[in-house]
Amino acid sequence: MAQVLEFKLPDLGEGLTEAEIVRWLVEVGDVVAVDQPVVEVETAKAMVEVPCPYGGVVTARFGEEGTELPVGAPLLTVAVGAESAQTGSSGSSEAPAASAESSGNVLVGYGTGAPAARRRRVRTASTTPSAAVPSAPAAPAPAAAPAPAPPAPDGGPVPVISPLVRKLARERGLDLRQVRGSGPDGLILRADVERATAERTRPTPPETPPATGERVPLRGVRGAVADKMSRSRREIPEATCWVDADATELMAARAAMNAAGGPKISLLALLARICTAALARYPELNSTVDTEAREIVRLPEVHLGFAAQTDRGLVVPVVRDAHRRTAESLSAEFARLTDAARAGTLTPADLTGGTFTLNNYGVFGVDGSTPIINHPEAAMLGVGRIIPKPWVHQGELAVRQVVQLSLTFDHRVCDGGTAGGFLRYVADCVEAPAVLLRTL
Repeated sequence: MAQVLEFKLPDLGEGLTEAEIVRWLVEVGDVVAVDQPVVEVETAKAMVEVPCPYGGVVTARFGEEGTELPVGAPLLTVAVGAESAQTGSSGSSEAPAASAESSGNVLVGYGTGAPAARRRRVRTASTTPSAAVPSAPAAPAPAAAPAPAPPAPDGGPVPVISPLVRKLARERGLDLRQVRGSGPDGLILRADVERATAERTRPTPPETPPATGERVPLRGVRGAVADKMSRSRREIPEATCWVDADATELMAARAAMNAAGGPKISLLALLARICTAALARYPELNSTVDTEAREIVRLPEVHLGFAAQTDRGLVVPVVRDAHRRTAESLSAEFARLTDAARAGTLTPADLTGGTFTLNNYGVFGVDGSTPIINHPEAAMLGVGRIIPKPWVHQGELAVRQVVQLSLTFDHRVCDGGTAGGFLRYVADCVEAPAVLLRTL
C-alpha cells in the first residue's frame, strides 16, 4: 500500500517566515527521488531550490508560481510506496522505486534519520491543491478538520489559501467576500487584494483619464531592501563627513604587488585592509545600538559587508572575520561572494551578520554619495571613482589619482571627532600605504 505524505515549506533559516514560489521543478504525476529539488523559491535573502525529503509520485502541488507561502504551508504531496511509483507520468514499470526512507539533507522542521512514515502529518487548514491526480493505492492519513472559511455571497467558502492574503485584507479593511479572485477556480491572490484596495481608493476618473503608471511589487530581495532602508532611516540619526584623498601611491602599491606574481590583489581588498586597521583604532564604529537596553554594543569581530549590484537588486554579502584575513584572502573572498551574488546563489548566512559596510559606488562613475547605513550597523565607508585631477603635491601642482571618501555614521555611537579621526586615518593610508604598515 502506498502512503500519501505531505511536504511543507521548511524553515529556511535566519528568521524567514515566508517565501515566493518562483518556479516548479516537478509536475503532478512525476516520480521524485529523496532530496530531489522540487521547487525554486525566493525569500527576502536569496533564491533557493527546495529538496523533497520523500521519494515517490507527486500527487498534488500547492500554490501557483508567484504565490507567497508562509513557512509550514503545504508545498506538495507525495505517494510513497512501490505501487505508487508505477503511477508516474511515464507509466513504466522501470520507474525508480519510491523510497520511504528519510532524507539525508536536513530541512528545518523535518530532521533526518527517521523513517518518513513515522513523521506526524499536520495539514494546514483550508488549503487547496492547485493541481492533483487521483492515486488509487494511496491511503491518506487522517487529517484535522479544516477551519471553516468565511462564507461567500452565495453561501460557499471564500477561495483563499494564503494566510498572508487574509492578513493583508484585514489590514486594509477589505471584505474578501467582495473580492473577485484571478487564480485557478477563483482563488484570491495577493494581487487581487492589492487591486481591490486600489479600486476602492481610486478617485472618480475625469473624462480623459491620465495614463496609469507601471506598478512594481515590493517583494523578495527588493522588498527586503526597502524594509531595511526604511527602518535605518527611522531609527538611526546618521551623519556624513567626507574628504578627498590622493590615491596615486595606493594604486602604485597595488600595481607593484600584482607585478610580483601570485594571486592578484583587488583594490577593494586593499581598502578593506585599511578599514579593518582603522576600526581597530576606532572600535566605536564597529558596534550596534541596543535600543531596548539603551546600550552601545562594541563588537570584537569585524564582519565586513560590501555592496554588490546584481540583476535582482542591491545585496550586501558579508566577509567573515575580515580583520584576520590577508589582502590575498580578502581578494579571493570578495570574488567568490560577488560571483555568487550575480548567480543568485548567496545563502542567508552570506547576507547577514555584518558589523561594518564598505561601499564602492565609484564603479558607477560617481564621485560621492550619502548612503543609508546598513541597519543595525553603525557606519559605512563610501569610496568614489579614482580619476586624474589637479592636485598640489610636494608644493607643486600636479595631476594625481584622486578619490573622494565618505563616512556615514550613527551619531549615537560617537561624535564628529571620532568619525573624523577614522576617516582621516583611512585617507592617510590611501595617500601613503606605508602608514598602514607602521600600524600593523
